Amino acid sequence: MSNTKTDIRKISLDQLKNWLSEHKQPSFRAKQIWEWLWQKSATDFDQMTNLSLQVREELKADFNILPVKIDKQQISSDRTIKSGFRLHDGHLVEGVLIPTDDRMTACVSSQVGCSLTCKFCATGYMNRERNLDAAEIYDQVVLIKKQAEEYYQAPLTNIVYMGMGEPLLNYQSVLESVDYITSPAGLNWSPKRITVSTAGIAKMIRKLGDDEVKFNLALSLHAANDIKRNQIMPINESNTLKNLSSALNYFYKKTGNKITFEYIVFHGFNDTLQDAKELWEFCKRIPSKVNIIEYNPIAEANYVNADPEAIDKFAKFLEDHNVTVNIRRSRGKDIDAACGQLAIKEN
Repeated sequence: MSNTKTDIRKISLDQLKNWLSEHKQPSFRAKQIWEWLWQKSATDFDQMTNLSLQVREELKADFNILPVKIDKQQISSDRTIKSGFRLHDGHLVEGVLIPTDDRMTACVSSQVGCSLTCKFCATGYMNRERNLDAAEIYDQVVLIKKQAEEYYQAPLTNIVYMGMGEPLLNYQSVLESVDYITSPAGLNWSPKRITVSTAGIAKMIRKLGDDEVKFNLALSLHAANDIKRNQIMPINESNTLKNLSSALNYFYKKTGNKITFEYIVFHGFNDTLQDAKELWEFCKRIPSKVNIIEYNPIAEANYVNADPEAIDKFAKFLEDHNVTVNIRRSRGKDIDAACGQLAIKEN
């Protein structure tokens, strides 16, 4: 080992076993340490009380743990909690606990900022500084889980990768974080309670299919024709709806998981019955359901939410054409914690 300490949560179990062997320690210690890190969410070697003091001191000499910490938090009038998470290098990301009558959902970030410049999203107006590693994503889940238990005496029920950043541009760390969350040696969650949301990167959607992931996939669609989608989501210029449709069908054939289309209804842009018809035509190509999402205005853009009557007509058209539709009402708008509003206002 060099004098520079290694982040222990960035090494594999086999590497940990090798280190223990070099230090004349039995291999079963690796399982103990691994469970402290990923099952019990230890953030300090001194918490590992079934290890001898000597082993803990040797671990401290060669390794460190770099936990994410809550820098600040805000509680909305609707009980939503937004947290600013401080990373070890000083960067901030945001995550949200979304409580409803039947579930407690953690919305977590996968990047510091974002590179996709979606015109309606506050994060899209930030620069992408770096990807989060798997432990930094995992830590957000652990901290939000504690908030659910402490503030609402309720267990966390769902996790959505819908915070800051594009998860499929941080592919390896996102899948590693899901492994730590779902592994029996980790948090032992069902992958069916996890949803990864993408703006639509066809090549990586196909890779998810090849990797036969078990979690749910959501596509931020917001327009079902290329001209409109190009206007608000520049990623569509290189990932057209035709290419996305093909990739999503490939994903479905490989995993058997239906796709969720997220559709924000903007006033005067994509809220007509013609837009609903185009969405229905797109849905017919892929086993899917639609979440209609209220828009939450941001200072950087001029979009506004569609009228409630227009949203209801839009949803009814889809339902009348046998599309499964849920209307997601805005949560946490008063603290800029709602969909599309996450952006670091201060450092």
